[in-house]
Amino acid sequence: MNAIAHLVFAGICWLYLALACLPLSAAVEEANSERPTILAVQLSGVIGPATADLIIKTLEDAAEQNAVLVVIELDTPGGLDKSMRLMIKEVIASPVPVATFVFPSGSRAASAGTYLLYASHVAAMAPATNLGAASPVQLGSPGMPAQPPAKPATSKEKSDKDGQAEGAPPDNATTLRMKVMNDAVAYIKGLAELHGRNAEWAEKAVREAASIDANEALELQVIDYVAQDLTDLLAQLDGQTVTVNKRDLVLLTKGTAVEHVVPGWRYEFLLIITNPNVAYILMMIGIYGLLLEFYNPGVGVPGVVGGICLLVALYAFQLLPVSYIGLALIILGIALMSVEALSPSFGIFGFGGVAAFAIGSVMLMDSDLPGYQIATPLIAAFVVFSLLISVLVLAMLMRSRKADVVSGDALLIGQQALVVESNHERGRVRIQGEIWNAVCDHPLNEGEWVTIRQLDGLTLRVEHSGDKPR
Repeated sequence: MNAIAHLVFAGICWLYLALACLPLSAAVEEANSERPTILAVQLSGVIGPATADLIIKTLEDAAEQNAVLVVIELDTPGGLDKSMRLMIKEVIASPVPVATFVFPSGSRAASAGTYLLYASHVAAMAPATNLGAASPVQLGSPGMPAQPPAKPATSKEKSDKDGQAEGAPPDNATTLRMKVMNDAVAYIKGLAELHGRNAEWAEKAVREAASIDANEALELQVIDYVAQDLTDLLAQLDGQTVTVNKRDLVLLTKGTAVEHVVPGWRYEFLLIITNPNVAYILMMIGIYGLLLEFYNPGVGVPGVVGGICLLVALYAFQLLPVSYIGLALIILGIALMSVEALSPSFGIFGFGGVAAFAIGSVMLMDSDLPGYQIATPLIAAFVVFSLLISVLVLAMLMRSRKADVVSGDALLIGQQALVVESNHERGRVRIQGEIWNAVCDHPLNEGEWVTIRQLDGLTLRVEHSGDKPR
């Protein structure tokens, strides 16, 4: 009994200690959760839907965690205007200060990266980095080139310009180019005024594609700091005041833990499917899979795989700068090739469909950015594949027209049939497992063999054969 009592007493003590420690552990966990942090996220490569989603998600997490600062380590040649504007809207509206840091050395913040740098609450660069070249490659018109830098006009050009100003208005292409350029200038100047940065050089970066290094950017008040690395930047930011949503915040970065954001599966998934080449392949697999299921119903696998791939491709295309004319031409081309397969027309629909498919594939991406173009060899491969299918269908058609008839009523002529029922000159005969009405110039006898000479509707005209067929 004493041993049992000691065990019970020891168990009660352990239980009491465990219950006593629970509030302490909860308090420690809560304290850790409230510990101020700095989120650092890397943004490298072309700016697109995946990077925009990553930045937006990081800013949302920073707001939930009451983070001190979000640092975007930037290295980009530019990217899509739509994705850039989504990121900038989130940066401006963020309750957490955002510092864009062009890092490491050798990096750049070109084109869309320059806009993002101007929009951030803190703009910093590492040595041997550069920014600028922010002329709009394309902000709304497919294939529109950027406006070249202004050159001093000759006397003849001035007179021509004056004549044009007095007479005919500028053409549509010139007007559209001016609208896009002026829109881009107004946008970046607004971002510059938002944080008191050099708006004059911002306009120069857009109109003349100007580019400068880190030290010159600091001298021209384009950026706020030049730092060797993230540690150096945070040391310089400690105690500095920034304006966030019309509120002045003091940055306390000294001794604050830095949490490096690791992109999750969503970022990797978007990064893969928003690659124009991958989206194009998924679309083709989807279309051909559904066509194969349509031609051979009941298999299931082509239809399921094709449906999934097509839906994923359509999701990717609504994130990408897609030309709907190009997409319509691709669909028209595949539809014409399908019509050729179902109703052969000696290649008219087939080759027309291949031509429409090739033109649509080239026009599909409504962007001049190198990172958002479909590879020419990939387009050529699918065009050749579609062309081979059309040629194969045409060859099968020609072969079928030249081949001998292997089925149908015409094959009955000259064949022998067995009389199974007779009524003088009329009766019934069996041939190829079927029973036919028969008529003969002479009486028919049950069990004898006759030769078919003519087909008259559903009646066979026969004559006596006498011999059993070999």
